[in-house]
Amino acid sequence: MDVSLLAWVVTIGLIVAMLAVDLFGHVRKPHAPTLREAALWSIAYVAIAVVFGLVVWWLWGGEFGAEYFAGYVTEKSLSVDNLFVFVLIMGAFAVPRQNQQKVLFVGIILALVLRTVFILVGAELVNAWAWIFYIFGAFLIWTAIGQLRHTGQQDEAKETWLVRSVRRVFPVTDGFHGDRVWVRHDGRWHMTPMLLVMVAIGSADILFAIDSIPAIFGLTQEVFLIFAANAFSLLGLRQLFFLIDGLLDRLVYLNYGLAAILAFIGAKLVIHALHENEVPFINGGEPVHAIPEVSIAVSLTFIISVLVITTVASLLKSRSDARGRLTAGPGAGA
Repeated sequence: MDVSLLAWVVTIGLIVAMLAVDLFGHVRKPHAPTLREAALWSIAYVAIAVVFGLVVWWLWGGEFGAEYFAGYVTEKSLSVDNLFVFVLIMGAFAVPRQNQQKVLFVGIILALVLRTVFILVGAELVNAWAWIFYIFGAFLIWTAIGQLRHTGQQDEAKETWLVRSVRRVFPVTDGFHGDRVWVRHDGRWHMTPMLLVMVAIGSADILFAIDSIPAIFGLTQEVFLIFAANAFSLLGLRQLFFLIDGLLDRLVYLNYGLAAILAFIGAKLVIHALHENEVPFINGGEPVHAIPEVSIAVSLTFIISVLVITTVASLLKSRSDARGRLTAGPGAGA
């Protein structure tokens, strides 16, 4: 894929422009977005991502266009799982709803920076050592197993090692002071919980980057597509948070769907590693072609199908449980 400097400049310029609209149009003035506002902006960000994908399809061909869409859908689905952790962190710190936009915006900036670093490092590793795909694949399969027993606790989300380290170094105020991160109290500068929650979100972003980057390398090795898919999936995350905040607890089977997707991509990476094999103790260091590689069309179909099935099954399960509680009545279980 031949990507010109102009294409990089235009793409980065578009991302910066979208961040600027977010900052000056929404984040600077603390407020709790309405459901309508969150829905309209979520649709707008998805539409921009889709148009970008169609441009990729038009300029570089259907294969690269499909790789971008597969990467975008995967990263978007993983970002929904990230929202569970964001909800836990926000709840643990009792962040006022009108200040949550700023926390999420800073989290998105941190995630963009961290993922860009991971993408560049990952690309160098892949180019230098083809066997790294074995590690990526095994890691994703292990992560998929972890998704099957995925649980979250507010205290764990709040007191990461990084947050505890910051607390030991800096004095922290008892409560929030608007959206300020530092205040002067008793002649000393104190950190507010607003900054602490940003640290917690940032440290969580590191874990998210470690999970998501190997996943998208299983779908495409084009750095431009990996960067764009990650960026566009993250840019709508703030709006998505407010749109589905109340629906997250209804996606009861999401972890199973994500486990299936991660395991599928992990297996795809291992198969790709076998085709590029240089490891001496596997087939004498020769490539293994007995198992055909999975096409990007199959990958995209599988990912979308799993997400649709998972979402529908989750909503049906939640509706069934709600009906069961109504039928049982308020005195049930007493």
